[in-house]
Amino acid sequence: MTQSDTRWMGVGSATGPDAESAGMRAARAALRDRGDSRLIVLFGNPRQDLISVLRGVTKVTGDVPLVGCATAGEFTSEGPIFDGVVVAALGGPGFRFATRAVEGISRRPREVGAEATESASALPDGGHTAMLMVMDGRAERQEEVLRGAYDTLGASIPLIGGCAAPSPADDTAFLLHDGKVLTDALVTVAMQSDAPFGIGVAHGYEPVGDPILVTRSGQGRIMELDDRPALDVYLDRLHGPDDAYRDPEAFALFALEHPVCVDRRSGREARLISGADFATRALMCPADIPEGGTLWLSSSSAGTLLDSAASARADAVRPLPGDPLGMLAFDGVGRMMMLGTESGPENEIRRLAGEDVDLPVAGCYSAGEIARTRGINGFHNYSVAVLAVG
Repeated sequence: MTQSDTRWMGVGSATGPDAESAGMRAARAALRDRGDSRLIVLFGNPRQDLISVLRGVTKVTGDVPLVGCATAGEFTSEGPIFDGVVVAALGGPGFRFATRAVEGISRRPREVGAEATESASALPDGGHTAMLMVMDGRAERQEEVLRGAYDTLGASIPLIGGCAAPSPADDTAFLLHDGKVLTDALVTVAMQSDAPFGIGVAHGYEPVGDPILVTRSGQGRIMELDDRPALDVYLDRLHGPDDAYRDPEAFALFALEHPVCVDRRSGREARLISGADFATRALMCPADIPEGGTLWLSSSSAGTLLDSAASARADAVRPLPGDPLGMLAFDGVGRMMMLGTESGPENEIRRLAGEDVDLPVAGCYSAGEIARTRGINGFHNYSVAVLAVG
């Protein structure tokens, strides 16, 4: 645990077949007998019984506000933890938090984004602020959620967060708020501190070839690129394998390594290609790809992914007056798959922690990332989004 005069952050983790026991052990490690905790952030794997995990955590933390989500894996500064539990605790009188959960994100994403971020109205004036958001990763119009947040907050409060990873068993994505396990929801935390928060985000994907005009898109699909069927342009330009032109599984494996990039005011952002419609030759893309705009095809390597993690950390800690008390990190699950199962994830975590194995870091592999320090947008794929707590 690292602490300042008035604020502290602790992180604990646990694994094991008894979900309730794992939750209790992770929570105790995060708190370390501190009695003035103000917020609990919980990451857990959907293959576990998250109700039991939540019960175990709250046996230790009591009625302290709690938020979290199901993940595709978790990590701390010591390394990745799969099928486990990670708990972050923030405390001390220098912190103030207000949480809210709103369901129905699939039906009315913009309205839910606006309603959930009204949690900021509960904070007093003054101090440094940020908004933590976790949402259902199956939502098809994630950027509409952030537009709703902008309707409420404007650009005055930076955003950080990610999307719950769906369960491989039934494709359900779980959100956690206080004692409840929710689906189809957005959970927010309006955060205020006596010291700054810092936010960084990067992806490490490089453009391939010339930009391509999006000539027809909408409703989560890219129908035409350069006035041709989008699927064929995508595969032709990337020299995709023959079976990717007709086989959904082969296409999904290929697309996993080749997101597209779009230009935003804040920089070039990566976007997931989640599938293809082989009848209409359209690409599926749950985030917004505006018609009439341009996109780039992309590629990456382990080196560029690791460099991007270091870049995200550097941007996050830059506004802080000293070393961070700790970090929350949302890392795209596609990045984890690209880095492999051997030393890649450990190397990335070292870049995020800055080689400090004692720094409290609570991270998860997410189905989409949120990071915005300016502008309206802030939804990302294949990125690592970092909150540094000053």
